[in-house]
Amino acid sequence: MIVLTLTLGMTTETIDRQFGMSEKWDTRFLALAEHVAAWSKDPSTKTGAVIVSPNKRVVAVGFNGFPQGVEDSVERLNDRQLKYKIIIHCEMNAMLFARESLLGCTLYTWPLASCSNCAAAVIQAGIWRCVAPKLPDDLKERWGESLALTTKLFKEAEVEFVLLPAWKGVVAGV
Repeated sequence: MIVLTLTLGMTTETIDRQFGMSEKWDTRFLALAEHVAAWSKDPSTKTGAVIVSPNKRVVAVGFNGFPQGVEDSVERLNDRQLKYKIIIHCEMNAMLFARESLLGCTLYTWPLASCSNCAAAVIQAGIWRCVAPKLPDDLKERWGESLALTTKLFKEAEVEFVLLPAWKGVVAGV
């Protein structure tokens, strides 16, 4: 497990004691985010998010997709320029569907960490911890710059950012 920055100066062990999260729970909730990602109709990148309270209760889930009531036709989904203008990222969907405060929650995202725009919203929502798989080398050219800015934002805002070792799916291994 790689910890890039710590919440309010706490160690990982303190967080585990206080919030009860461990790599075992992180893996379980990341597997759930992977499962939720499969619900996306996006043909190129399916992403999923799970927001969990400090007592390990799922608060909300989300996947990337068009707003409700907006037609998600194959033509629109395959028009990358149009799709990027109207798609809602998984983190945003999860935060929008949450019906309680997100203060102190943990966000799990699959298969990528949050983009910088979503990271800003995550910080503003009061989420203190984010967990994602480590970015594979073959995706660094496409997503590396965004991940670097996300990392910087989380560090400045003292949001713990955990990147678990990359693997090809976790559902089968849990």
